Amino acid sequence: MAKITYREALNQAMCEEMARDDRVFLMGEEVAEYNGAYKVSQGMLEKFGPRRVVDTPITELGFAGLGVGASMAGLRPIVEFMTWNFAILALDQIVNAAAKMKYMSGGMYSCPMVFRGAGGAAARVGAQHSQALENWMANIPGLKVVMPSNPADAKGLLKAAIRDNDTVCFIENEINYGDIAEVPEGEYIIPLGKADIKRQGTDITMVAHSRMTGFALLAAEELAKQGISAEVIDPRTIRPLDETTILNSVRKTNRAIVIEEGWRFAGIGAEISARIMEKAFDDLDAPVARVTGKDVPMPYAANLERMAMPSVLEIVEAARVVCNRA
Repeated sequence: MAKITYREALNQAMCEEMARDDRVFLMGEEVAEYNGAYKVSQGMLEKFGPRRVVDTPITELGFAGLGVGASMAGLRPIVEFMTWNFAILALDQIVNAAAKMKYMSGGMYSCPMVFRGAGGAAARVGAQHSQALENWMANIPGLKVVMPSNPADAKGLLKAAIRDNDTVCFIENEINYGDIAEVPEGEYIIPLGKADIKRQGTDITMVAHSRMTGFALLAAEELAKQGISAEVIDPRTIRPLDETTILNSVRKTNRAIVIEEGWRFAGIGAEISARIMEKAFDDLDAPVARVTGKDVPMPYAANLERMAMPSVLEIVEAARVVCNRA
């Protein structure tokens, strides 16, 4: 185990997989000479050279399509979007080419590739750069969606994503890049589609992904001081979703709250809540609660940005209501 940052964990995963398999390569804006916009690809150009760490023009649709073609031809590209907000420009290649290639070709071609980059709100980067778009990707058959919340998960899940034979949307959070934690060295894989219980509890289940997992853990600490034992579940993979772990927890605690950074309407939390209500209704002692981002474009002002984001206090208050402690 070594204490490293989230960005270093991602770098380790890519370097190890590129050393293991010469079909793997990285491309995107500023990934080579500049070492990545967030320094995730630091030193990779020197290690692997310009044929495997490739700077691209500012043309998301173009290099996403290049990645699809490369994967069809037998390579395993990692396509970095500087931010998932920019991936909107490449949706045709992600949704209509990569996601559907195996189906449209009758299984003759597949797209084993990873689209990765920062998602969600950063810090005062405005409405066009602060969107949680994972529900867009998760809605598409043929795509897998992965959102690690900590450095250890980031490494293990990215290695699994690179080896996966389907297209994986790997969404990081810019705020998490500097987080430091212990990460296993060497061969370390976390299977896609397996949730993790980040904290054991008995009174309420809290389901949160990406940056919101940390918020949920802080809320659980505060709730413990008030005599409420919260179990925190991090799905880690949004699609395929490990509903078994979530439902087993709800059947134990009999209460649930779902937390996400994104907007409330048609969000990931709506899907998880629906599955809990459909498959664990008789085990619930209260309706499933949701804490989400506010239904507005993200403001630029720091005080308004905080108001638009979910907060630890909101999670605590929602949990108290569900547990009849309000």
